[in-house]
Amino acid sequence: MRLTDASVTIRPRPAWEALDLGVLLARRHAGLLMASWALVTLPIFALLCALLWEHPGWAILAFWWLKPAFERLPLYILGRALFGDTPTLQQALKAWPGLLRPQLLASLTWRRLSPSRSFDLPVLQLEGLAGQTRSARLAVLGQRDASAATWLTLVGVHLEMALWLGLIGLFYLLLPQQIELDWGWQSLIQASASDWLWLEHLSNLLYALVLVLWEPMYVACGFSLYLNRRTALEAWDIELTFRRLRQRLTGAAYALILGLGLVLAQAPGPALAADTSSCALPAEDPHGPEAPRLLKQPLSSQGAQQSIGQLLDAPPFEHRETVTRWRLGEAEPAEQGNDLDLQALLEQLRKLVEYWQHLDSLALFFEVLLWACLFGLLLMLVRRYRDWLGAFVGRPGAAPRAAAAPPSQLFGLEVTPQSLPADVPGEVERLWAEQPRAALGLLYRALLSRLLHDYRVPLNSAHTEAELLQLVHQLEQEDVDDFSRTLIHHWQNLAYGHRLPPDELRVQLCDAWRRLFAGEVRA
Repeated sequence: MRLTDASVTIRPRPAWEALDLGVLLARRHAGLLMASWALVTLPIFALLCALLWEHPGWAILAFWWLKPAFERLPLYILGRALFGDTPTLQQALKAWPGLLRPQLLASLTWRRLSPSRSFDLPVLQLEGLAGQTRSARLAVLGQRDASAATWLTLVGVHLEMALWLGLIGLFYLLLPQQIELDWGWQSLIQASASDWLWLEHLSNLLYALVLVLWEPMYVACGFSLYLNRRTALEAWDIELTFRRLRQRLTGAAYALILGLGLVLAQAPGPALAADTSSCALPAEDPHGPEAPRLLKQPLSSQGAQQSIGQLLDAPPFEHRETVTRWRLGEAEPAEQGNDLDLQALLEQLRKLVEYWQHLDSLALFFEVLLWACLFGLLLMLVRRYRDWLGAFVGRPGAAPRAAAAPPSQLFGLEVTPQSLPADVPGEVERLWAEQPRAALGLLYRALLSRLLHDYRVPLNSAHTEAELLQLVHQLEQEDVDDFSRTLIHHWQNLAYGHRLPPDELRVQLCDAWRRLFAGEVRA
């Protein structure tokens, strides 16, 4: 590793600026990082889906658990690219199996849920440390920037979820309107699990695609935090400054020596010899250590102590500070070994308590988050079962609410029974030939009136056609559901797409109306 070959400026940075440097590194090599990640992870994801087709949840859990094994490839690419030796895609893929050998089991078991995983990985992979040496190294590196690595993991988890849900929402919004009418989220929930396995695997694939974008950036941010900590510990910036200074002075020194040699070569020889022979020896220093006054001075411990005290009372040594802390008493010689072990254990416990005290704010954050989730869940349950609570948990003796009167207009259409003709299908057959839009609109208006007054469907003007069909589906009457879907489908085609319905639809709709809604007069 040659610091002079680094492709970034080596200097100590704040933690958040170091994270920003990691984002810039990931952007610089985005093509190589994303391509290598996709070529490694997507085939493994496809294999897991094929093996666990009936259990898509286990497939995505296994894929998520293998992330530490995948993260070693982006770190290998960034570690070499930082010093100007960027590998090709083929070289990176060939090197990945060899990167898995050291401590893979530990990375996938007890270290899997470490919040500082991205910050610790360079110690394992780039420094090759293990055991106590690795723990000691992480203790030194973790004195600073470890909290930033933890926050990086927490923010990364939320960012993954946000991007995943965003892709799922985008996929749903891009569905054609007709497909959206045929099925919705409620039908997905009520359907059997085996009918929608492909959709669960599709949502898992969206998560795998999110990782292609985010995981290289996550590894790069952890790597930049590691570099920033080593720069501060080992003074890389000072070393680079001295190296540049030496390079600048090396050329000047050569020129100075060459010029001095030329000057000495032009000087006359005898004069130089004469000057050399007349060089006098330096005189002895009268105030040096061999002076007679120093050899005859008496020195006592009391005088030395007084002299030292006078020096300590004078500037700049006059500032004193007293530090008091608890410590164990002097141990007996026979029990000195046991007391030393006890003292080391108590010291470790003290450090552990200090470490947990630093996590108070993090624990408070999670406590607030858990309470918020609990209250949100309670509110959702109360809203979901508010009708049941009103029926069974209401106040005893309270008068029941009066049923709200159904609206007289919906979507700008008059839906009262008095506004409809006595023979709806007969009027529809009369209007169909000359005014198909009016005929289909009359049938649609009559359907809304029947749903409001006969079936007590709680319709309002804010409902869409898809929500109307969901409410009809909840009636659990298959004939009414099929009739409503057919009528609303052709009404949308005519109202929004200006496509006339086929002539045979008139007979089908009118016969279905007479069959479903008794009391009508046949034409």
